[in-house]
Amino acid sequence: MQASNEPKIRKPRSKPVDAHIGGRLRLRRTLMGFSQEKLAEAVGLTFQQIQKYEKGANRIGASRLYQFSNILEVPPSYFFDSMPPELARADGDTSDAGNATLLRDPLTKRETLELVRAYYRIADPTVRRRLFDLVRSLSHSDIDTALNDIQAPSGA
Repeated sequence: MQASNEPKIRKPRSKPVDAHIGGRLRLRRTLMGFSQEKLAEAVGLTFQQIQKYEKGANRIGASRLYQFSNILEVPPSYFFDSMPPELARADGDTSDAGNATLLRDPLTKRETLELVRAYYRIADPTVRRRLFDLVRSLSHSDIDTALNDIQAPSGA
């Protein structure tokens, strides 16, 4: 058997930016209340392909990204929003920096997504605002407590 002189075509490896775009796809899909199956059906794919996109395992082409943006009612630029500067580099870095950044981002956690969806299901705007104020005051209370603990002299 002779070795072929034809160049091998390599499948492009996914990069941290792909994981970021996939995370934004998941965030918007969840906020819109779409399941992976429902989104897949809308674009003519399987839900497994949506999973691969969301994990950043597969790259999303420009035409598919445009299709997602129309279905999810966001501009294509949405998928690049909040991209950390280290991911925006075009140096071919294929490290896990993107995945690590996504894991630290609270907007990519299911708990956050469920909280936002539940918040917007509250029909009464006054109740919604009061809940917002309560959560905000609790978060400031935690920050104030932490600052006081740091600033308190030891042994006091």
